Amino acid sequence: MKPLKVFNVLSLIALLLSTGLNAQEFLVKNINILTLDDTSVKKDHHIHVKDGKIIGIYAQNALPGHLREVRQIDGQGQYAFPGLAEMHSHIPITETEDFSYIEDVMWLYLANGILNVRGMIGHASHLELKRKIEKGEITAPRIFAAGPSLNGSTVESPEMGVKMVLEHHQSGYDHLKLHPGLDMPRFLAIANTAKEVDIKFGGHVSLDVGLENSLTHGYHSVEHIDGYIEALITDKSRLDPQIAGPFSMLLVKEADLDKLPELVQMTLDTKAWIAPTLTLFERFFGYIPADEFRLEEEMKYMPGIQVQQWVNQKKLLENQGVLKAENVKPYLEFRQLLLKTLYDAGVPILLSSDSPQVFNVPGFSIHNEIKSMHEAGLTPLDILHAGSRNVAQYFNQDGEFGIIAKGASADFVLLSGNPLDDLNQLKNVQGVMLRGNWIEKEKLQAELNRIEKKNVRK
Repeated sequence: MKPLKVFNVLSLIALLLSTGLNAQEFLVKNINILTLDDTSVKKDHHIHVKDGKIIGIYAQNALPGHLREVRQIDGQGQYAFPGLAEMHSHIPITETEDFSYIEDVMWLYLANGILNVRGMIGHASHLELKRKIEKGEITAPRIFAAGPSLNGSTVESPEMGVKMVLEHHQSGYDHLKLHPGLDMPRFLAIANTAKEVDIKFGGHVSLDVGLENSLTHGYHSVEHIDGYIEALITDKSRLDPQIAGPFSMLLVKEADLDKLPELVQMTLDTKAWIAPTLTLFERFFGYIPADEFRLEEEMKYMPGIQVQQWVNQKKLLENQGVLKAENVKPYLEFRQLLLKTLYDAGVPILLSSDSPQVFNVPGFSIHNEIKSMHEAGLTPLDILHAGSRNVAQYFNQDGEFGIIAKGASADFVLLSGNPLDDLNQLKNVQGVMLRGNWIEKEKLQAELNRIEKKNVRK
């Protein structure tokens, strides 16, 4: 008989911390599972989780005997689903070693059942954030980080565009975010280089480039459904921001809808994805006044100075007379029509709200987005797809996460009711399984309480 190998306890702990592994094993029992293959429910099931993976899913009468000894979490008839995503986040940055505010934002996401976050304003601290998450130093959703903004100011020439894409790729960013102000030579330098090194790119649509060129040259995601109104305007001289207003909202009645089918087909043909962020436009650019939003319950989780900045940004537009109901209502109705048209045609949608952004509190804003998507005509099932399996497919990781299935990452959320029957149930988070680590409701609430206390107005 070989002698047992004895590990020094401190060495073992150091090893686990260095690899980011917690080696936890759970049996989550007595739950109803939404696989989201369809609207059916697997009632009275158990999920076996070990080392960050789903090892097995069992009906009540088919549970292997040896699993009865595994640490158990009693779901008490709650509903398990793969969780949500925020696919357009402005993850805060830090220039120091202080990640405390970023950690607060991550807890706001988790407390709302958000397990995957795509950052859209890149910074080197986001790469460090990913490293800290992988090491287990920070508890947070899975992060996909964009590189720093590529726009008309930061990209001074096509050569600089090539250089920046290569630097972003080599640094380890997951995708590229483009902002307005690019002309065709600089845009093509970015697009061609990105395709050469195989890094996804997308974002806003520069006026000098246009939606058609953005799509045909490789845009992987169109943020805010940007560029569609501009593409539907025949007289391009009307696109002057002084005439068109923010995001061309004042020109919506001039849009030639006869051109829309061609644009939708082009979106399908180029396999582009849409990140709608409806709630951003309803709140930041909507006609409901800033002073009403500032009083909403979730604002207590944001620093007072941040909320005041949001108020100032929106009031600037209010004072200019841009956000009158007669200007905004047709625009918001058009955005819902546009999303529904793209959705009906089969263009894939990504759940996204743009947070933290003007009156979009991280985590909470996703529920506003879900409400707006449903009002636009998307089914609850497809809305949940937009925040789960669609995210994995977008990043070519289909089957690895975003689903509850054997072999997938152990990522799921327990709810007190079925969100396919009532989307408001998504707010009733009872616990989160995050890459095999169990976070109970009490912990989530404790973090919310801590953040609220930290931001009490004095």
